[in-house]
Amino acid sequence: MSEGNIIEVEHLSRTFSIGELTVQALRDVSLEIARGDFVAIMGPSGSGKSTLMNILGCLDKPSSGIYRLDGIGVEEMDRDQLAEIRNRKIGFVFQQFNLLARTSAIENVELPLLYTNDPVADPRARAMQALASVGLAERADHHPNQLSGGQQQRVAIARALVNNPQIILADEPTGALDSRTSIEIMAIFQRLNKEQGITTLIVTHEPDIALYANRNIFFRDGKIVRDEKVPAPKQADHELKQPAAVGSVI
Repeated sequence: MSEGNIIEVEHLSRTFSIGELTVQALRDVSLEIARGDFVAIMGPSGSGKSTLMNILGCLDKPSSGIYRLDGIGVEEMDRDQLAEIRNRKIGFVFQQFNLLARTSAIENVELPLLYTNDPVADPRARAMQALASVGLAERADHHPNQLSGGQQQRVAIARALVNNPQIILADEPTGALDSRTSIEIMAIFQRLNKEQGITTLIVTHEPDIALYANRNIFFRDGKIVRDEKVPAPKQADHELKQPAAVGSVI
């Protein structure tokens, strides 16, 4: 494995059996992602991008091929080993936030610390630090129904950060948000990527969102059909300095 790569995939395939039907979700995919890169993965529904993200996130295993995460071959790991590497190295962000409704923001952020094998001396302080990094320290005691959609997604990002991951995997992280709030979320991802060096991968259907990344990978029928650098990624912080539309909620 190249020292500059945090992810290396070689000839990866994933096949599902549904009754008598066999579905090949990924077909001989090879891919390298450099440490500290910011990648958007795009493609129509059923193209294989979510299947790839599940494998990269150690939520699923390939049917064949090799997957090395930070130099570690994970394709043959058992469930407990996958859970451990997932907890130590990866933070997840989802479209629907997946916050516990009756639990405060800071308690939602603390949750991953309950499952780590590395004891944390002060979980509440770690969670507060994560909330502060997304600008929500003052809302720590609020419940999800007291927060806007953008604020709930920021809590979800803080939860992904609390175990100090090397990688963030975000599946349609702006899919439930208005355009202004989407820019705010992308500004957070860009800052985390640039300032903390966190490798960031997002799945998105939105071409405008993909342009905030440094690299766009396009899937169709389980294969990579294009893989290209973004010459001049859009800068979300700069866009946020423009006046917000009337009625916009951030």
